[in-house]
Amino acid sequence: MTFGGIMAIFQGIAAIAEDDVFVATRNFTYEFSLTGWGWIHLILGALVTVAGLALFTGATWARMVGIALAGLSMVANFVWLPHAPVWSIALLIIDGFIIWALCAPRRESRA
Repeated sequence: MTFGGIMAIFQGIAAIAEDDVFVATRNFTYEFSLTGWGWIHLILGALVTVAGLALFTGATWARMVGIALAGLSMVANFVWLPHAPVWSIALLIIDGFIIWALCAPRRESRA
């Protein structure tokens, strides 16, 4: 989860810093400026990273927040597909694995 958050942070920084990196599409349903999308990805990536780090403490709330944030990240990356398709698909797959891992039953050690 931390890895997915860091990738989203990089995606956001790239969109904020250089609007020339991404292709601007016209007549797109979810039309924001690339800088606006960059801030969305940057903030969402930071939240995912913090929740991922909180998972190391074993906090139950971090699992629930992680599932919700990974779902929001999936939606944001789906909408981001026309601008960076390969990057978005990679993050969609990572977010899917995050949700699967957080929803899977945990095996408690008997030690």
